[in-house]
Amino acid sequence: MATAVQRLRGTFLPLSFNSGLNVIGILVVLVALFASTQRVIEGGGTYFFQTLGFGLAQGAIFALVALGYTMVYGIIELINFAHGDVFTLGAFFSLAIITSPLGALIGLTPSSSGAGVILPLLGLFVVTMLFCALVNIAIERVAYRPLRHAPRLAPLITAIGMSALLEGIMNVWKGPYNLAYPDFLPENQIPLGGGATIAAKSVFVIVIAVVLMVVLTLFINRSKLGKAMRATAQDRDAAQLMGIDINRTISATFFIGAALAGAGGIIYGLYYNSVQAFDGFQYGLYAFTAAVFGGIGNIPGAAIGGFVIGIVFAMSDGYFTTKWTIPLIFAILIFVLVFRPTGLLGMRVPEK
Repeated sequence: MATAVQRLRGTFLPLSFNSGLNVIGILVVLVALFASTQRVIEGGGTYFFQTLGFGLAQGAIFALVALGYTMVYGIIELINFAHGDVFTLGAFFSLAIITSPLGALIGLTPSSSGAGVILPLLGLFVVTMLFCALVNIAIERVAYRPLRHAPRLAPLITAIGMSALLEGIMNVWKGPYNLAYPDFLPENQIPLGGGATIAAKSVFVIVIAVVLMVVLTLFINRSKLGKAMRATAQDRDAAQLMGIDINRTISATFFIGAALAGAGGIIYGLYYNSVQAFDGFQYGLYAFTAAVFGGIGNIPGAAIGGFVIGIVFAMSDGYFTTKWTIPLIFAILIFVLVFRPTGLLGMRVPEK
């Protein structure tokens, strides 16, 4: 009798409990959809597209940072927590150039405007991306490479320490204040028809981010170094036996990831017109959530995850209360880790 009761308890109780959870989950989703629909109707199409544009622009920044997380993890299975601070370092470094005599020399000052800033701004992107890439290579060489064969906890703690170190350097450099970043982007709205508009600066941010992602994808898929990176990510020992320089490949991964983060830092400054020393910690967590959501180690997944998290962020702020936005973002992270650890586009691979 006891065995039969235990069997019944193990069979039916979890089923009813799970069914109850499913019903509650469906009700919550329906209520949320109804509430958001009402708010969309009340706000109108103009507000919706403005919010969507903001979400896509923010998602583009998340995606650029998430790509660095997912590339490094795909190669050496390390979550580089210092990556978010490299992103902030890009904003700080570019701001230092703009406000220095060098900025005036290249024609890029806080008061610059119009089409004349396009070429200097492109030069600023190149210099800042190169600077952040070299900093990240130094971090990999000094902090991560000596611990490559150590237990996984050691490089993880080192990554957290490098994050704190970079934040401390930027805090000493500029202080814990919100710094004004020059506004070089146009403020006008682009009409979409039917009274709906989207901010021109949002379009600029989205286009720049998409171009960088496309270039990265072509590089990874078609270049010799990109193929070496994919081979190293698949099986490091086999790649080394085939003559691939593992150290060079890993350094190249850190270089490219940091270059994208540096570009994201400039875009962040241009879009929000403000930057602070500890922005990288928060944005790094959002980008990490995006990378996990899309599939950590999967480059297209990280890009898609960044845009999705950005849209969720904007819609939550725009149609609900900002108090629930951050809990919602990290709830997504928890649910993905629990129910689909490989993410949207991730694949199950054998443990190496």
